[in-house]
Amino acid sequence: MIAIRIERLRADHADALLEFERANREYFARSVPDRGDGYFAYFADRHRALLAEQDAGTCHFHLVLDEAGSLLGRVNLVDVEDGSAELGYRIGERAAGRGVATAGVLEVCRLAAAEYGLSALTAVTTLDNPASMAVLRRTGFTAVGEVTIDDRPGVGYRRGLLG
Repeated sequence: MIAIRIERLRADHADALLEFERANREYFARSVPDRGDGYFAYFADRHRALLAEQDAGTCHFHLVLDEAGSLLGRVNLVDVEDGSAELGYRIGERAAGRGVATAGVLEVCRLAAAEYGLSALTAVTTLDNPASMAVLRRTGFTAVGEVTIDDRPGVGYRRGLLG
């Protein structure tokens, strides 16, 4: 298990985040749709847009860092509305299978309730991503039904955050 810390996304994270996404692009594409070349070509614009969404309160973006400050992954809350949000996460290849996703998701669930006032979270994953399904189960999410994600079968999850 790697000790982690969570930081809310900031403007000065842009370079490290871009490098993380580039370094893990192939790895991520094995289990989730590739972001496409445009994501990387216009990364600075995309980063500014994410910060604007965060400032508006419609999303909460987080980086998962190790004790030395190296970027290990991301855990985000998007589509914040009516006390709920959708949780998503990406953990880089060098940290996979070491408890980072579980620890990061648990911390962001805590922040969702304590800092952002949310009462429930949802998440989705494809059936061919058993590691993600395991993380969601370990962090208190319950499967609530079948979904389709980019033409792939998946499962929807929900977790209440209060009482």
